[in-house]
Amino acid sequence: MIDLDKAEKEFIKYSEKFNLEDSHLKRKQLHSLRVRDLSSQIAQKMKLSDEEIQIATLIGLLHDIARFEQFTQYGTFRDRESIDHGDLGVKILKKDDYIKTYIEDEKYKDIIYVAIKNHNKYKIEEGLNPKQEMFCKIIRDADKLDIFYEAIDIFYKEKEIEEINKSIVNNKILSKIYEKKTINRNELTERGKLIEVLVMLAFLFDMNYSASFEIIYKQKYINRIFQRFHFENEETKHKMQQIQKFLNQYVEEKIKG
Repeated sequence: MIDLDKAEKEFIKYSEKFNLEDSHLKRKQLHSLRVRDLSSQIAQKMKLSDEEIQIATLIGLLHDIARFEQFTQYGTFRDRESIDHGDLGVKILKKDDYIKTYIEDEKYKDIIYVAIKNHNKYKIEEGLNPKQEMFCKIIRDADKLDIFYEAIDIFYKEKEIEEINKSIVNNKILSKIYEKKTINRNELTERGKLIEVLVMLAFLFDMNYSASFEIIYKQKYINRIFQRFHFENEETKHKMQQIQKFLNQYVEEKIKG
């Protein structure tokens, strides 16, 4: 069994080695704690064993452990401009067997490494066994759930909201959403804050468990995100209203199974 209180204290101790007076780093510390709780919540609703719930919870706590070093070294959280934080997280936990500070049982180390490595990739790597894949999917769901939360309470400052409100919607991006496909940032030829919002909303199509969709539904994440924007262009306003309706229907369908 894992001492999760001890694990939290160790994680706090590790993150406090960095400059948490910087709001970016403090945000990642709090994000990790929320994702820990979401991972636990999903695993419990899936009726996993106590041991599996603890593993999912620990993965949630540690999934972004590399973010502190990444931002300190590169001044950005953008992997394509710095380093892959999933891969770096595994490297940090493997160095001097640091993972043992969080869990002593050797049999779970590989599952934790695989889940952390895959949590931020566009797609989960092939060739995993069912248990490895399950933990990858749990952490990916939990991470995206908290990104939706941050989109309501943290992301998009006043100038960004202003830019989004004045934007013209990208029809190619909309077609991807109507096809229920995620959007690979690395393949985008255009940039813009509204495009970033749509890419984030398309995370819905890479979520895996009804428990995750239930959280989205109960928290009204889709509507609360859209409520932040007041589009000035009438065509864009209409198209975004239709997308909002489409995404809400998708969530409801996923809950019903």
